[in-house]
Amino acid sequence: MKKTAMLLMLLGMISANLFAQQSTGSISGKIITADKQPAEGVTILLKNTAKNATADNRGAFQLKNIEAGKYTVLVSLVGYKDLEQEVTVTPGKTTDISFELVQTNKELNEVVVVANKNSFKTNRVSSSMRLQSSILEIPQNIQVVTAKLINDQQIFDMLEGVTRNVSGATRIEHWDNYARITMRGSNVGAFRNGMNVSTTWGPLTEDMSMVERIEFVKGPAGFMLANGDPSGFYNVVTKKPSGRTKGEIGLSIGSFDMYRATIDLDGKLSKDGKLLYRLNVMGQEKGSHRQFDFNNRYSIVPVLKYLVDDKTAITLEYTQQYSEVNVIGSNYVFAKTGYATVPKSFTNTENNIPKTKMNDRSILAIFDHKINNDWKFTAQMAYFNYQQEGSSMWVAGFDPTNDSIVQRTNGIWDILGTSKMGQMFLNGEVRTGAVTQKILGGLDISNKDYYHDFSQSGNLGGPFNIYAPVYGLATPPTFDRTKNVRDRGVRYYNAYSGFYAQDELGFLENKLRLTLAGRYTTLKAGDAYNGDSKNSKFTPRVGLSYSIDQNTSAYFLRDESFVENYGSDWQKKAFDPINGTNMEVGFKRDWLNGKWNSAVSAYQITRNNVLTIDPEHPVYDNNGDPTGQFYYRQTGQQKTKGVEVDIRGQIVRGLDVIINYAFTEAKTTKDSDPKNVGNQVPGSSKHVQNAWLNYRIDEGALTGFGISVGYQYQVKRSPWYVFDGSQYSLPDYFRMDGSLSYQKEKIGFNLVVNNLLNKYLYSGGPYADHYYWQAEPGTNARFSVSYKF
Repeated sequence: MKKTAMLLMLLGMISANLFAQQSTGSISGKIITADKQPAEGVTILLKNTAKNATADNRGAFQLKNIEAGKYTVLVSLVGYKDLEQEVTVTPGKTTDISFELVQTNKELNEVVVVANKNSFKTNRVSSSMRLQSSILEIPQNIQVVTAKLINDQQIFDMLEGVTRNVSGATRIEHWDNYARITMRGSNVGAFRNGMNVSTTWGPLTEDMSMVERIEFVKGPAGFMLANGDPSGFYNVVTKKPSGRTKGEIGLSIGSFDMYRATIDLDGKLSKDGKLLYRLNVMGQEKGSHRQFDFNNRYSIVPVLKYLVDDKTAITLEYTQQYSEVNVIGSNYVFAKTGYATVPKSFTNTENNIPKTKMNDRSILAIFDHKINNDWKFTAQMAYFNYQQEGSSMWVAGFDPTNDSIVQRTNGIWDILGTSKMGQMFLNGEVRTGAVTQKILGGLDISNKDYYHDFSQSGNLGGPFNIYAPVYGLATPPTFDRTKNVRDRGVRYYNAYSGFYAQDELGFLENKLRLTLAGRYTTLKAGDAYNGDSKNSKFTPRVGLSYSIDQNTSAYFLRDESFVENYGSDWQKKAFDPINGTNMEVGFKRDWLNGKWNSAVSAYQITRNNVLTIDPEHPVYDNNGDPTGQFYYRQTGQQKTKGVEVDIRGQIVRGLDVIINYAFTEAKTTKDSDPKNVGNQVPGSSKHVQNAWLNYRIDEGALTGFGISVGYQYQVKRSPWYVFDGSQYSLPDYFRMDGSLSYQKEKIGFNLVVNNLLNKYLYSGGPYADHYYWQAEPGTNARFSVSYKF
């Protein structure tokens, strides 16, 4: 009987599939630009339906499983008139159409980035990256995490799994609401829309509801954006108006009393289509696997774009993010005997600690002007204002006679910070005989002024037993806030100005590309302890890229970096900046006309002027007693060598994948303590391997059903805060996640389950005579429903 039932079910599915094939048809076609180049990356839509497709490297596209009838195929481009074509779909047949855009291939870049959310893979960088070439032609390893991928994995902010999609990128422990991302042996800079928004402990991590894509740039890139670490940076690109009227609502529920709602509205405010808008709103309440812990957030991001004419556009963007948590540092756990010795749900906090509130506001203005078909001028300015009122958690130490007893402390942590940034740059293309030149030049300035008050603290109750905790008896200390935070806080100040120029020379019909670039940077830094410092340096860049064929390229790069080195020595003398040198070779290839691509790179980075402990000069307290800590001196050097492999895109029909691997050998090569020479650099992992596979059925009775599975694997992890090497190394890390999804026309469902194996996962390090770590939740789930209109 069971066999008969299974046979009938199978026959039913086959019949349904055959019927669907017989009653539906397809639309295929090709899109080219005004200069007769394939319009790769353009999104094609079937009007009044949820059907869409993306043109491949040849400009080809296909829309499948369309019910018979008459339709309008639409190509909508920001700042230009929509292109429409009427088609008739016949059952069992394919209708062929074609489009020719009014833009050249060069002009198409910004439009594609804004509109393309249809794939795990893209071949174009955003306009905020300044570059005029495709990712395939750029002599550098750049990986893009698309909005489609972020949505598929249900990533809600930078603290959740974004790094799994990029080779060698890991997130290590840090304060609540701040993402500390490590690549190639060191912490990388946080950028937003091409501007360096990194601060001493920030910035407040972006909610993904406002994010179009995240671009990870490996290696230094000061020539085109701003001063940054030689390991690279990540650039968060926020959503901008697309010129097409549409919207999406999302609702999510999940483990630990998580409730979340989002709305994304996109359209035109004027009949002539010159005034465009985008509005993203998010609200979230979320508990935690730890007692008393929570993170409630909201964000509002309105954007206006005015198309003055066909050459000039002005964009204004306002962002407000608000977050409140129990206390900063509530995710830290401490123990004397080793890591992971208390349950994942353990906390040192109490339920009666006043909430810590964070307000992050910013304004971005962008002016774009197309001088002619070959030259474009862009200016953008941003102002950030960050305010925080709350407190942090730590421990004063353990009872010397009892490893179970700790003294908890609660300290004030108020912040007032402002960041002002401005950038102006010129992009152009000229041809001299058989040589083409893509020219970039510009000015980049930044000024960040932050006041932190952590001057007041007190014990949180009496001695506390971490293995038999009793809550509800402790009273948090009170703090004096009668003075403005400017008057009671410690000032951290840094600023830079840079002039840069780049010329990409193309030979042999642009098959061979030589990049020559340089940047002159002046750094200013200071705080209440060290006074001010000022340093300047010219950093050159040389890159070579060769297209073996239309889909394959190899490259070489040598670049330098020049970044701040905060702090001072025992004589209160400020440190010189860190100087970095990067050498890299790589190989890139698009497969199946761009449906998926692969990138392999090998590199070596040298960092000089790295801070090391000064054992000859200990730090004393106000009573003249040693604190157990020491001053620093800048005699250190670190060298990082590695190999990275990235694969992303649609390998076979219906199967999108992200597969990456990184081998990173980051070692200390010079140190004030000879015993540290040869040790692994803090915060690095020697082997990192990730995968995410998504299979979606695109025909038959199960059309729209998808299943995903992925894992993150890290081997030989070094703690971020470590003193003397491998004896404090963290255990290997393995986490597996999965999801089930269904998309039916305009409505979508997605169930994601994280940490399927319910492992005790954590990151941390040794501190004084004990250990600290942050534990991730065990198995947890979130379910989302979205509706597009």
